[in-house]
Formats: sequence, C-alpha cells, structure tokens
Amino acid sequence: MKSLGVAVIGVGFWGKNHIRVFNELAETELKAVCDIEMERAKTIASQYGVEAYSDSQKMLKREDIEAVSICTWTTTHATEAMKAIKAKKHALVEKPIASTIKEARKIVDSAKRGNRHLMVGFIERFNPGVQRVKNLLKGGEIGELVSSTAKRVSQWPERIGDVGVVKDYAIHEIDIMRKIFEEDPTTVYARVGNLKHTKFEDYAQIMLTFKRGKTAFIEANWLTPDKVRSLTLTGSDAIMSLDYITQEISIETLEKTLTPRYKWKEPLKLELQHFAHSVLNDKEPEVTGVDGLKALIIAEAASKSSEKDSAIKLDLGKASN
Repeated sequence: MKSLGVAVIGVGFWGKNHIRVFNELAETELKAVCDIEMERAKTIASQYGVEAYSDSQKMLKREDIEAVSICTWTTTHATEAMKAIKAKKHALVEKPIASTIKEARKIVDSAKRGNRHLMVGFIERFNPGVQRVKNLLKGGEIGELVSSTAKRVSQWPERIGDVGVVKDYAIHEIDIMRKIFEEDPTTVYARVGNLKHTKFEDYAQIMLTFKRGKTAFIEANWLTPDKVRSLTLTGSDAIMSLDYITQEISIETLEKTLTPRYKWKEPLKLELQHFAHSVLNDKEPEVTGVDGLKALIIAEAASKSSEKDSAIKLDLGKASN
C-alpha cells in the first residue's frame, strides 16, 4: 500500500499529537517537522528520526513531502497554508481555518485553483460517538429532530494565545450543528463576554436557527472547573445524549433509557487517516475548506450579534461558490 509523505508545521501542544498519529498510521510516513523554535523542533524530530526545520518554506521544497498538517497559532494559518498550497502540497489546517473571513476565502480559493486537497481540523466530525448519533438520527431513533444543545466548557487552556472561546471552542459545535441538521443556519444570536480574561472572550452562549423552526444552542467557556463535552438532541419521540469524551450515548424514551455499548476509538487517528485516504484516493475530504469558511463566518456573526445585541441573518450560499 502506498503511503503518504507528510510533515507537521507547529510542534506545540496539538502538533505533537499530529506527529504521533502520523507516525503510527500505516497510510502515512512522517518525513519532517517544523517549528519557529528550532530547539523544540529538533527535540521532537529526534524522537521520531526525522529532520527538523525552523523555516517551513525550506521544508516544503522537499519532493517527498506530499501533505502537511498546520498546527500553528491561528494568526499564522493563512500564511502557512498559502505556502503549502503554492508548494503544491495538500494541507490539513487546524481550526479555525484562519483569523479572518478574508484570509479563509483566500486559502479556499487558492487550494481550488491549485487542485490541492484542503481539510480543516474539526476533529469531532470523526468522533465515533458523533457518527453513531448521526446514524441513529437518520434511522428515526428519536423521531423528528426539534432542537440540539451542545456544551463545551472547561478551565482556561494554557495553549491558547490568539483566539477567544468562540473561535477555539464554540466553532467545533457550530460545525457539528451544521452536520447534525444537514443544512446551514439562517440566523445567529449570541451573548459573549469576559469574566476572568481581558484579551479574549472567555464565555459564549450562541443560538442558531434553522429552517422549519428548528434551533441549536451552544454553551462554551473557559471558566467551568470540570471539563464537559456534551451533545443533546431533542426529537419528537425521544432525547439522545452524547458524551464526546467517553463516546457514550443514551436514548431516553417514555418507557425506557437505552445505553448502547461501543468500543472507544481515537478521533484524531480517524481524522488523519481520513485525510491521508482523501489525498491518496483523490477524493474530497469529509471536512472541506468551505466547511471551515462557513464555520468561521458563523463564529464572527456570533461575536457581531453580541456586540449589537441583536440576531444576525446568515447567507452562507456564497461561501460555496
């Protein structure tokens, strides 16, 4: 089986996990790592027997590197993604796809023109629990979907440095709601603010409305002592709940509560394996650059809604063009 030559740009908290998984997968062969701090790059490169770089432009000249994961700070996503695409590399860009909508559009357009595969790191799309919930929903286990509620809360993550909780935490749930409802929301109303941190917002409550009166609610913060990652779907016949962390599902009906058992699987491994398969088989990935762009548009509209204290109408059709 042909393996995909890969490299990772940014070897901090999350980049190290990408490196580990790429090294474990049969579908990929880790060739190099890159970080602005050369000593950090050398340290992890030595663990995996690959070459270290501090200049991604130099690394991208290597012909044996076919694809890269970009795990740098959000403010550098656009720069690094554009370098990779211009070097004719396929790219997985961690969420959010970019700092601004303008940057995101540029990345998406460049990848399309260059015929490069572009995937955005919405890891929960590859959470087996989410995939099972989606299949159960399609199978009519809870009747017709009426509303969905997601909670992504925990204490301040030390790794965060250049985005607030909306683009770091809530954006995951924004993407999942688009997947669950199988359509784009039509309006967003949000309240965001700061309680403990002055540079970025540290809490957000977001409401998304969809066609036919269906609604999604998202709570995200960096304040709650306990780490919670949960999704609840309310249907006409039952309520289904998912714990993202344990991947456990429960279905409550009028007569009983069902808790089907499944084997836990690592979402990141499934995500990066899917990325490799997409490139090797020349197929569009599950999470495209357009998905990343749409999630960013909604996230920025949520912040705008809070500033104006009013609902913001969304028109995401143009993002697909």
